[in-house]
Amino acid sequence: MAVFITDTCINCGACEPECPNQAIYEPGAEWSMAEGTSLSGTVQMLNGQEVDADEMQEPISDEFYFIVPDKCTECKGFHDEEQCIAFCPVPDCIIPDENHPDTEEELFARQEFLHA
Repeated sequence: MAVFITDTCINCGACEPECPNQAIYEPGAEWSMAEGTSLSGTVQMLNGQEVDADEMQEPISDEFYFIVPDKCTECKGFHDEEQCIAFCPVPDCIIPDENHPDTEEELFARQEFLHA
């Protein structure tokens, strides 16, 4: 499943440059599906939703760093463990997102989709 950053985040930014999918953003930052991926223009997401990958989206959090669930692959296809968790200095700040359950196969499919 995707991971998310809890409100224990100290906004240090250690996680952001470690994400191979550019799924992590600073508080209040707009984001797009295209950033850090090979997506561009109108794409059909794996869930069937059609989106403009280049369109800027509203921030998910204005208070602390956030992870875009549709871009998170738990680093599958890149690393053996989630790099955001490995580099975060705050224990249990980044945890599994129960609202976005994904199988390992789905995470690998997302990685392939984002970087085809």
